[in-house]
Amino acid sequence: MRFSTFAFDAYGTLFDVHAAVRKHAGEIGPEGQLLSDIWRAKQLEYSWVGTLMGEHVDFWTLTERALDYAFRKVPSADTGLRDKLLEAYWHLDCYPEVPSVLRALKAAGARLAILSNGSKAMLEAAVRSAALETVLDDVFSADDARKFKTDPAVYDLVTMSWRIYPSAVSFQSSNRWDIAGATRCGFRTVWINRTQQPDEYADHQPELILPSLEGLITAS
Repeated sequence: MRFSTFAFDAYGTLFDVHAAVRKHAGEIGPEGQLLSDIWRAKQLEYSWVGTLMGEHVDFWTLTERALDYAFRKVPSADTGLRDKLLEAYWHLDCYPEVPSVLRALKAAGARLAILSNGSKAMLEAAVRSAALETVLDDVFSADDARKFKTDPAVYDLVTMSWRIYPSAVSFQSSNRWDIAGATRCGFRTVWINRTQQPDEYADHQPELILPSLEGLITAS
């Protein structure tokens, strides 16, 4: 492999952010996907706005606030499901190919890490739930930078801890804005475009675009 160091975004890349709502779809009703979309969008918006203001609030608190907002936007959804949805978020499903791809990279001698906005507790729970502890060498949380992506300080967590140049790191994310931020910081970037979104951020192009992590081994 050309690269031996891989960092992965967590939410949307390794773990399905819509799994929590899908688990309770029958109780939520026909607007469940709308609720989930708003929940995710506001979660990210709060992280960006807070970083721009220089105010850091942990990602779990933002996740709670975003769900409360989503309930207000989708009044047909029963707010009595709030605790169930939040509990489910601690145990999100990973995408089907994730365990096998990470195990294959590990077997080939690669060093693997998560680099995520998620709080340390959230990431530890997600990793444990997906049984990925044995294949990951590190889990880097934006908590340690006191900022969220796409602030360069978050991407620096990997290079500073592992004492390597950014160009030695292959960074994978399903979020195009995250890919833009990592590209600007000098990482080799791979956009995992699971939902066939149109490209953007033309000034910060990924090296590769894949529909899932499955093509990562042969492409690396």
